[in-house]
Amino acid sequence: MRSLMCLLFLVIFCSVQMTSSGPISEDVANSICCGEFSKVKVPVNKVVSYYKTSSSCARRAIVFQTIAGKEFCIDPKTLWVKTHIETVDKRTTTATKA
Repeated sequence: MRSLMCLLFLVIFCSVQMTSSGPISEDVANSICCGEFSKVKVPVNKVVSYYKTSSSCARRAIVFQTIAGKEFCIDPKTLWVKTHIETVDKRTTTATKA
């Protein structure tokens, strides 16, 4: 009877461990949160890619990644951000079609 209780406890313990260590959402795993926004206007010809921060972050931001591998957190309400995003999107869709 005692070994049956131990076995039952072990099965329950393992099943709890398996469910609690499920995969992390891709949105959170591939995103950083920005503490503060950069004041630098990143030249569009230096921008390789961008992504939006996760919805779980306190501040929503656009993160521009440059050729040099640097990342800049920019306020999405900044005037030039939209044109930079459109330019990068055009570049990537043109490269994909070629």
